[in-house]
Amino acid sequence: MSNSITIRLPEELGRWLEEESKRTGLPEGQIVREGLEFSRIRKARQPFLDLAGSIEGEPGLRRKRGFAP
Repeated sequence: MSNSITIRLPEELGRWLEEESKRTGLPEGQIVREGLEFSRIRKARQPFLDLAGSIEGEPGLRRKRGFAP
């Protein structure tokens, strides 16, 4: 490993991390690394998809505009 950080976790999150470690048998550090990696990958994918379904409008609007077959 090349980098090391120290963080303070809220009590509830610290308890969850400890319980998750016991439940899975994984070290707490590995759980944190996997969570960070998941977040990095998710954000690297098409962030515009976060907006999908968030625009409201009249049902069938695309058909009226000629965008649907």
